[in-house]
Amino acid sequence: MSRFPLPIPNSWFQVAFSDELDVGEVKPLHYFGEELVLFRGEDGEARVLDAYCPHLGAHLGRGGTVVRDSIRCPFHAWRFDGTGACVEIPYARKIPPKARVRAWPVCEKAGFVMVWRHAEGAPPRWEVPDVPEYHDAAWTPFERREWVVRSHNQELAENTVDQAHFRYLHGTNTVAETEYRTEGHLLHVISKSKVATPAGEADGVIDIRAHGFGFGMTRFKGVVETLVVTSGTPIDAERVHMRLSLAVRRLADSDATRGVGRAFIAEIERQFEQDIPIWENKIHLERPLLCDGDGPIGQLRKWARQFYSEPGAGEATR
Repeated sequence: MSRFPLPIPNSWFQVAFSDELDVGEVKPLHYFGEELVLFRGEDGEARVLDAYCPHLGAHLGRGGTVVRDSIRCPFHAWRFDGTGACVEIPYARKIPPKARVRAWPVCEKAGFVMVWRHAEGAPPRWEVPDVPEYHDAAWTPFERREWVVRSHNQELAENTVDQAHFRYLHGTNTVAETEYRTEGHLLHVISKSKVATPAGEADGVIDIRAHGFGFGMTRFKGVVETLVVTSGTPIDAERVHMRLSLAVRRLADSDATRGVGRAFIAEIERQFEQDIPIWENKIHLERPLLCDGDGPIGQLRKWARQFYSEPGAGEATR
């Protein structure tokens, strides 16, 4: 029996960083339990298609080449544009009407290449948000950390409102106080707790804004302002490719910025890696036994239901 009786959710998900894909470059991808191909045309636009050529099944990401703004199959040189339509068969007089592959909606913003995934092929329900700090010279460039976690997106999201675990797993000085609200696809959580610093105890605030299950921004305030852009992309039903992109607001002294930034980023990385063995060895209980100090886990689960196509998915998770 699956540890996670939940389907892969519908959402925007990151499939690459922008600087990982040069003009004319082709990359094979495996996400959502499917084989995909990512390529950047000569016009600079990133595109994602299903990977297998409908002719005789060659993988477009394994030897395919970019021709202008399309990709050419390595087997018989059938060429597909960004909409997935076959636009050339060099040895045929007529292109079969069904010669096409599925094209995935792509949005590239703030250095992230994002794909809209929906189990039934519905169009995007919301736009990928801007990341103001990405363009702001007052903030350091992003540092990146990546993991493959044997878990499910909903399990990872529940951590944001599990206020007790900050004290008992991560060692914060107090149990966090959590404020929670939702608006459509947006989840907004503010968590307040006491933080130990070299100068003594300080009030720490974590402001989390999750846009669906695949993309969010966490802002740490109270000591040094830190931004973590969180991205969790399902590889399959039980593995998530987690990417964290971290930046800090610059201090007056560049050496102090580097030192404090390294310390805060290391602490965020430490806490994330403390969560991994919990996620990878727990199960998803459809009817968990909750107490009054746990935080709004049940409310988050109700919010989560909108991201599943399957009828009744998540209905038992109260």
